[in-house]
Amino acid sequence: MDKFGLYGKFTAKPENRDMLAAILMEAASSMEAVEGCELYTINISDTELDSVYVYEVWTDKAAHEASLSLEGVQSLIMQARPLITGMQRISTFKQVWGKGLPGQPV
Repeated sequence: MDKFGLYGKFTAKPENRDMLAAILMEAASSMEAVEGCELYTINISDTELDSVYVYEVWTDKAAHEASLSLEGVQSLIMQARPLITGMQRISTFKQVWGKGLPGQPV
């Protein structure tokens, strides 16, 4: 089965990036208990002062979609929404292999 990857960008309201990043870090921490989440990282840009990037790897697309309906995830989305001025799905991809990811090369 192909792994599902997602790379997204959130643009925060001015001076709200760190607060948004903290909420997304809480989401990343909660993913430890979510079946199918293999990697969930939060990244901030050195040059885009209002941007937060999220990089995710899932066992499959269905696992990612199922995570969005979890009560805890919905609560974090509601907390983050007022801080966000834009969202961009930069790319979705088929994860092939990488250091730190479980499994064998495809």
